[in-house]
Amino acid sequence: MASIEQIGTAPPPPPAKIFIRRHSVVTRITHWINVLCLTLLLMSGMQIFNADPQLHWGNYGAVEDPSWFEIASNQDGDNVIGTVRIGRLSITTTGLLGASAVDGEMAPRAFPAWATIPSFQDLAAGRRWHFFFAWLFVINGFVYFAYSLIGGHFRRDLAPTAQDIAPRNIWHEIKDHARLRFPKGDNARRYNALQKLAYLIVIFILLPLMIGSGLTMSPAIDAGYPFLLDIFGGRQSARGIHFITAWSLVLFVIVHVAMVFLSGLWNNMRSMVTGRYSITNEETDR
Repeated sequence: MASIEQIGTAPPPPPAKIFIRRHSVVTRITHWINVLCLTLLLMSGMQIFNADPQLHWGNYGAVEDPSWFEIASNQDGDNVIGTVRIGRLSITTTGLLGASAVDGEMAPRAFPAWATIPSFQDLAAGRRWHFFFAWLFVINGFVYFAYSLIGGHFRRDLAPTAQDIAPRNIWHEIKDHARLRFPKGDNARRYNALQKLAYLIVIFILLPLMIGSGLTMSPAIDAGYPFLLDIFGGRQSARGIHFITAWSLVLFVIVHVAMVFLSGLWNNMRSMVTGRYSITNEETDR
């Protein structure tokens, strides 16, 4: 026979899910176009880099000039050794960078065949792929920027408040992310401070540097806008800046994708496909 406590204690009802509109149609479309563009820009960019896998600074870049970064290969008897050098620091990277498998045999190649487009060595084809998706990326970026400016996305969703950038709040969010504690309920309706700062750095620092340095590497653009060479310190410096910003974006994407998985893959993917993001009534009361 059940006790009085058992009869009077009913299990709490499961929290009801509600859906909020988290991403607009324009944000979702431009996001997925960016995914396509950045993937093919990276792969074609590695194809282009393979033609001259070293970086210089200033207006120099002849073969005999010292480089500050290089992906190289060296012959050691019958073996091909791949290395990455940054300044005086050299790291062996055989099998991935400098020397990788081509038709079953180790061969000199800065970035491996599976990572480049096209997979075989073809500078002209790599440049065509790169230029096409670079302009698509720029046009898509202008659409997103104009929409965000006119529609208030920057002001409403990305502009950090004084409370957001307070050192105590920043430190609190860093600790929460390190412990994999992500915003819930009403707090999940908006970007947190770390997201806002990361997106603003990408939009207003990394992307302009990547696009500007990319344009500076074009002799045709330099002829019409020679001041770009002064801004970026020469074509070789622009190439180095382009390389650094491109891989900084790759690092951002890796962290971004990791956070998508850790904070709820299905919910995040649904919000970026349909715009709907799920939270619960229980969470909104916290």
